[in-house]
Amino acid sequence: MKKLILCLILLPSLGWAQLSPFEVSGYIKDMVSTFKFPFLDKRLNEELVHARLNSRWYPAEPLVASLEVRFRAIYGSSVEKIPNYLDQIKSHHEFEQLDAVLWNRRKTIGYAQIDRLWLDYTSGNLEMTLGRQRIAWGTALVWNVIDLFNPQSILDFDYEEKPGADAIRLQYYTGAVTKVELAAKPGKSKDRTIVAGLFSINAFGYDFYGMAGIRSNRWLAGAAWAGAIRKAGFRGEVLISEAPKQKSYPPFPYLFLPGSESFGTKNPAVNAVLSADYTFSNSLYIHTELLYNNNGVSRNAGLLYWQALQLGMLSPARWSIYQEFSYDITPLIRGSVFAIHNPDDKSSIVVPYLTWSLAENLDLTILSFLSSGKRFTEYGDYGTSFFLRLKYSF
Repeated sequence: MKKLILCLILLPSLGWAQLSPFEVSGYIKDMVSTFKFPFLDKRLNEELVHARLNSRWYPAEPLVASLEVRFRAIYGSSVEKIPNYLDQIKSHHEFEQLDAVLWNRRKTIGYAQIDRLWLDYTSGNLEMTLGRQRIAWGTALVWNVIDLFNPQSILDFDYEEKPGADAIRLQYYTGAVTKVELAAKPGKSKDRTIVAGLFSINAFGYDFYGMAGIRSNRWLAGAAWAGAIRKAGFRGEVLISEAPKQKSYPPFPYLFLPGSESFGTKNPAVNAVLSADYTFSNSLYIHTELLYNNNGVSRNAGLLYWQALQLGMLSPARWSIYQEFSYDITPLIRGSVFAIHNPDDKSSIVVPYLTWSLAENLDLTILSFLSSGKRFTEYGDYGTSFFLRLKYSF
């Protein structure tokens, strides 16, 4: 496997560019961070070197191929102290992993993976994509309840591309902004298979989407929209599905706390999100988003975080509120702050950050996670974290 990974990494710089038009881009990032969790006595420190190579190959007019490789070298006390650290940073796919652990020592890990590997064919209004790809459904900017294939957390800020899915995708364009789409992600069992269809139309100045399918052997249907009200962006998504089948205990059986909850059993399960944003003439940007899950819990949501992910939930909580403010301090410096609040368990996380364009293709980001809440609430165990990242793009 390591030889295969190495060959795929080297191919872009060797022969393909001589055979046909070829594009290469990517970035290199160096990020230092420090973490303090309430359940650990000592602060953890870490340095991450994160590199990515994106390539496109155009062998013929109807064909496009993509290969994108991701490499991370991590050093610090977090590697040593956090249990199963390697398993937490790896991407898990149903069949071939297409990854390699380059080294794994007490305080350092080197890990490489093929993050995208797909072939796209277009004929008239029909487009077919086969392979490891990003299938991003949804209109909201933070939570996408109709994104069945790879829903992700906004707190994973250093992974802009988001994971890909090993899938086949068919898109038939019925107009300039309308289409019918079918996507399938096969699994080793029905519980791991996703098959869904989506259609989009434009009417009254809005884009409307409808979708239906099967995920984890459960039926589901949803809708979404995106438009504007008096120059303010207005988006929403709704997903209705068969209630997830899950056990009534938390994912850590040895923790039985007074007031612990399991997810509700309301059938059908309903997830919905509303999103609105506005940019003022002075560059001030405001964004508000609300997430609802009728089977979510109101207490000790932090205990059910991993179980929620396995069930396809974006949050274990019943309600979540997101608020963001951003402003251009200078043409090269932008300051932002966003917060996520759980109104039931009263826990929150506040994320202030600053981005500074130091030079062409060179950016500096300073960011922090500041959490509040009692132990075992959704954000109560996040503690405080600080990040300093330098990114060079090419």
